[in-house]
Amino acid sequence: MLAYQPWVSSKMKSEDKKIYPYGQFSWKHLACMRSGIETFNQQKYWECHEELEHEWLEDRNDSARYVYWAVIQVAATMIHYRDKKIIGCLGMLKKSQEKFRKCRELNVLTDITFEYLSWERLENLVLPLGQESALSDFESLYQFRFTNYPFDQFPVL
Repeated sequence: MLAYQPWVSSKMKSEDKKIYPYGQFSWKHLACMRSGIETFNQQKYWECHEELEHEWLEDRNDSARYVYWAVIQVAATMIHYRDKKIIGCLGMLKKSQEKFRKCRELNVLTDITFEYLSWERLENLVLPLGQESALSDFESLYQFRFTNYPFDQFPVL
């Protein structure tokens, strides 16, 4: 018998209730990101940063926190972009790229990140940008939204 998992929704298909090993991005992680994803999608990047930072600080031994950290730093990059501060933008970009690479290196990513966080699409917007990028090169990243997040499956925790 599995332990009660409040992040597992009754709306989920049984095959989606898979348990992931500690350190890999799981349904629990996805549910914990709800408020951060919601604020990111509204381009409330500072609020996104604050929401996800709480989760990021929660379990320092969990490698899946790199997903939170990557999104936090993309949100911070977008704050600098919106303020037209290229130096800040480039600095946060470099840090976020390190977190995206760390997610791959530590085998944190699961089918959940790819399906519900559009991770590959987000990576393809973040990783090609370089330190020689102009402010205008960040526009596509600024337009990015987490369109596949299953808001209807998770109550606000």
